[in-house]
Amino acid sequence: MKLISTLILTLLLSGCFFFGDPVEFDETTGQSPQWILTRGEAYASNRDWPEAIKVLEKGEQRYPNSKLAPQFKLDLAFAYYKFSQDAQAIAMLDKFIRLYPNHPTVDYAYYLKGVVLFVDRNLFDKFTFQDISDRDVNSLKASFNAFKLLIERYPDSKYYDDAVIRMTYLMNKMAEHQIHVARYYMKRKAYVAALNRSQYVLEEFPQTIHQEEALIIIISAYEFLGIKDLQKDTEKILKLNYPDSKYHTKDLQAQKKDWWNIWDSLYD
Repeated sequence: MKLISTLILTLLLSGCFFFGDPVEFDETTGQSPQWILTRGEAYASNRDWPEAIKVLEKGEQRYPNSKLAPQFKLDLAFAYYKFSQDAQAIAMLDKFIRLYPNHPTVDYAYYLKGVVLFVDRNLFDKFTFQDISDRDVNSLKASFNAFKLLIERYPDSKYYDDAVIRMTYLMNKMAEHQIHVARYYMKRKAYVAALNRSQYVLEEFPQTIHQEEALIIIISAYEFLGIKDLQKDTEKILKLNYPDSKYHTKDLQAQKKDWWNIWDSLYD
C-alpha cells in the first residue's frame, strides 16, 4: 500500500513531464473584437496598464481587419504611453497614421504623438514650468512637428487650440535652448559661435519671448569682435522693438559691464 501511494505521488509531482508546461490562461480566447476592446478599456479605466496592454495587443494582433482595428491601435498607443513605453506608442501611432490616413480620429493620433514625443510629459500633464531648455531638443522638435501637422491638416480639430498652446511653449523652449548655448559661447569668448546662435533665434523663432535676449548677445558679440557698424544697427533694432528695455547702450556703458553678463545675471 505504501509503495502504491509513493508511486501515485511521484506521478503527480512529475505530471509536467507527461502533459508539458502549464499554459497561461488567456481570457480573450474565443471572444469577439468588441468584448476584447471593452475588456482592455476596463483595465485602462482602472489604470491597470500591463493588463490593458496584454488584452489590447491580443485584439490588435488577432483582428487586424476588424472594424475595431483602428480603435485597438489608438487605445494600445495610449496604454503604452501611460506605461512609459514611448517607443512602442510612437510605433503604434505611426502605424495608425499610415494605415488610416483618412480616419475620423487621425487628428487625435497626431495630437497624441506630439504629447508622447515631449521630453517631460509632466510639463503637459500638469502644465508646470520646469526648465527643460538646456536638454537635447530633438524630442522637442519632433513634438512640435507632430502638432504642426495636426493644425495644418486639421484646422477644425477639437485638439487645435491645445496644440497651438503646446507649440508656442515648445517654440519658446527651443529658442531658450539656443540662448543657453549662446551664453555658453560668450563665457568662453567664442563670439562668432554665440553670434550665430543668437541670429538663429531671431530668424527661426521671431515670435518667441527670447528676441530681446538674442539682440543683447548679438550686440555684445559685435562689440567684442570690433564690428561697430553692425553693433550700432542692432542697437537701433533693440531700441525700436524694446523701447522700455533696461539694457540700452548708454545704461550699460555707464555701468561699464558686458551686455551679456547683465542679462545672464538675471538667471543666477
